[in-house]
Amino acid sequence: MLQQKEIQLGKKGITPEFIKDIENRLEKHRNITLKVGVLKSIRPEGKADVKKYADELVEKLGEKYTVKTLGFSIFLRKWRKARVPKE
Repeated sequence: MLQQKEIQLGKKGITPEFIKDIENRLEKHRNITLKVGVLKSIRPEGKADVKKYADELVEKLGEKYTVKTLGFSIFLRKWRKARVPKE
């Protein structure tokens, strides 16, 4: 069964500690989706900021992670192998 855990992205933004926390949570629980709630204090431009943070997270985490944005939330998933985009 697919589970969902939640973490919040606040004023400090995407720090090395935040990235490490995400990696630890996704490593500990293999078959989960991690929901990153983007707080209002860090998204002055609205949903455009959420997309920007989602792209930054995937860039810092690597190819084994996929991301999806929905509203003001980012959903992360880790795969066993690197995902290859379909052409």
